Amino acid sequence: MEINISQCFIAVDDHEKALAFYRDALGLEVRNDVGFEGLRWVTLGAPSQPGVSVVLEPPLADPNASPADRQALAELLAKGLLRGVVFGTDDCDAAFEQVRAAGGEVLQEPVDQPYGVRDCAFRDPAGNMVRLTQPRER
Repeated sequence: MEINISQCFIAVDDHEKALAFYRDALGLEVRNDVGFEGLRWVTLGAPSQPGVSVVLEPPLADPNASPADRQALAELLAKGLLRGVVFGTDDCDAAFEQVRAAGGEVLQEPVDQPYGVRDCAFRDPAGNMVRLTQPRER
C-alpha cells in the first residue's frame, strides 16, 4: 500500500491577495476556482507536482458555522496563529529573492539550519507562515 499527500488547506481571508502571493510570487499554477454558498476555494500546485495541491479556503469553510466561531477563527488568522506550509526548492536564495521582490513579508532571510536545510520564511497576506526549504549537501 502506498500513501501520498494529495492536498493541504490554507485558510485565507482574501483570495485575490492570496493569489498574488501563491500564484504570482511563488509561481504556483491555478488548477481550480470554485464557489459554493458564498464561499470560495482556489486550488493551486507546482507544475512539477501534478498530484499535489494547495487549497486556499475561507478561514471557516462551513456555511453552518456560527458567527462567533467565524469571528474567533478570523482573529486567530489575523494574528498568524494558524498553521502554515513548507515548500521545497532547489535554490532557497533565488526563491527568497523572487518572493521578496514580489512584496512578500519577510520573516526570516535564508539561513543554514542545524537540521540539514537552508530555509527562509514569509508571511502570506492572510498571516500564515510560509517556509521555503532546500536540503543542504552533507
